[in-house]
Amino acid sequence: MTSEDVAELEAVEPSKRVPEKAVDGQLIDELVGRAQAEGLQLTGEGGLLQQLTKRLLESALDGEITDHLGYDKHDPAGKNGGNSRNGKRSKTVLTDVGPVEITVPRDRDGSFEPKIVKKRQKRLTGVDEMVISLAAKGLT
Repeated sequence: MTSEDVAELEAVEPSKRVPEKAVDGQLIDELVGRAQAEGLQLTGEGGLLQQLTKRLLESALDGEITDHLGYDKHDPAGKNGGNSRNGKRSKTVLTDVGPVEITVPRDRDGSFEPKIVKKRQKRLTGVDEMVISLAAKGLT
């Protein structure tokens, strides 16, 4: 997601905005504490930030394909409905926290165009700012 995409999210009408709430400090403290107790580094290869970035991107991509198809995964409403999920493909993107390998969902028609990590996009910049901005707005 680029700064333009974040700007689009911020430009939503006030009535459609998610109420702003503070990042849950206790949850963050617990994550960092558990990572340190288990000897997991916060930064670097396989670190906490890299794992969180992977989970955030994959979760957003799953949400995008659900919106694109119009039904949740394993929902009977999608059965025999034409276009459907068609597995995932691996992709490595370069982020501010290092290279992150993610799985990108596919659809049968090939009409799914992800917004957060576009097709053939290899480098994501501003991920840290995006994560902080979205978390501050109450998005998970």
